[in-house]
Amino acid sequence: MKGFGHPTLILLFLLFFALLPYLPLGIWRAFLLDVGFFVLLFTALALSWDLVARTGQLSLAHGAFFGLGAYGAGLLAPQVGTLPALCLGALAAGAGALVLGWVTLRLHGLYFAMASLAFSEVLRTLALKLPFTGGPIGLPVLPPFGGNWPLAAYYLGFSVLLLATALSLWAERSPFRLAQAATRQSEAVARVLGVQVVRVKLWSLFLGSVVAGLAGGVYGMKTLFLSPYDAFSLARAVEALVIPIFGGLYTTLGPLLGGVALVSLEQALRLWIQEGYLVVYGAILILVILFLPRGLVGVLGRRRG
Repeated sequence: MKGFGHPTLILLFLLFFALLPYLPLGIWRAFLLDVGFFVLLFTALALSWDLVARTGQLSLAHGAFFGLGAYGAGLLAPQVGTLPALCLGALAAGAGALVLGWVTLRLHGLYFAMASLAFSEVLRTLALKLPFTGGPIGLPVLPPFGGNWPLAAYYLGFSVLLLATALSLWAERSPFRLAQAATRQSEAVARVLGVQVVRVKLWSLFLGSVVAGLAGGVYGMKTLFLSPYDAFSLARAVEALVIPIFGGLYTTLGPLLGGVALVSLEQALRLWIQEGYLVVYGAILILVILFLPRGLVGVLGRRRG
């Protein structure tokens, strides 16, 4: 997979989304910028999930990290402002990941997946019951920077994607990649080679959770409202999982391509087909998983060959 780094494609991807608000989008401007925002946010979430998956762990807790960051930023923004609230929300997600990791990272495969799913359900239940979260009624959230800059949420989402991309590239090109790969292939062999397996998995989970928490915080400031059913939704974890599989696992380019393709496809099907669009969306996903096991980066690799 290392050969599929394609730094130029990654740079062009980031440059396009940095300049998107200034392109002549015509009457579709508002819609396309909204689609672009969700591409940025959910691609960052997918990169954060892929960072954890490189250790061989199937995490279903990214919905929990997303929700922790969203509620943390939403509750703190009136007191401390936009950027400190986002950072504190991300740290809350990171703290949740450390707790989850300390308890469960000695588990493997489906056992860890089930534990991470239970963690998400516990947090959603707490958000429904605690009075300061707004309970089932939900929590109003202030717009970023008091709503004084219309593009604030968009560029905050872009900043989260930049961070996620930088972390993914670091993990892909640094010696940490070898530790993650050894852990994924065989924990017993990795330990013999001197890899501190639990520390590698815990560090990967923490970094991924911080990015997911930032994404959740920006999401709340964009939508201006949070509910436990949305913020802690299992759909967040599933989307974070599906995008890297669609684009190509254990790469930086794969989730970037998968995020653009899947989020844009979902919005287009929602617009064109409306009712029943999820059937077509699901069928496309199944076909890609069956016939493109290495995702979109596999297609690019064959064309280059």
